[in-house]
Amino acid sequence: FSIYIKIANSVPRVVLGSVFIIALGLGMASKVALAVVMVFFVVFANAFQGVREADRAMIANAQILGASPMQITRSVIIPSAMSWILASLHVSFGFALVGAVVGEFLGAKQGMGLLISTAQGAFNANGVFAAMIILAVMALVVEFLITRFENYVVKWRPAPFNEQGT
Repeated sequence: FSIYIKIANSVPRVVLGSVFIIALGLGMASKVALAVVMVFFVVFANAFQGVREADRAMIANAQILGASPMQITRSVIIPSAMSWILASLHVSFGFALVGAVVGEFLGAKQGMGLLISTAQGAFNANGVFAAMIILAVMALVVEFLITRFENYVVKWRPAPFNEQGT
């Protein structure tokens, strides 16, 4: 199973953008497909590693206490993997944004990638920088929201060292 993931992960994403545009057209579907492919491998690898690093003693204790496989998954394995999954969300959002913009850059009827491509073709540096600033602000806002979501989901985790006021 992992060999197929490694093979699929080795394919350059920009090439897949062209394939998705040919297969799915210039609409939203090709952009979403490219963004999903950009994100999938990061999230999958981190979630897989998080599940692998679940505390075996806690799993054994839950089994001894009579927990079903679903209860073990929900109460032990997913919380153990949650830090890995949430960390991958921080990284993968940037990849999703890049995937969407590259998809629009390669071929789209609208979007920031088309704006950048058009501005670049017209040697309009102000247009390119304006689009970059808009994308950066959007990325910062979403990163803030992901952090808020992370803090809400993992309340049990102690605060990072620099936020404790020391």
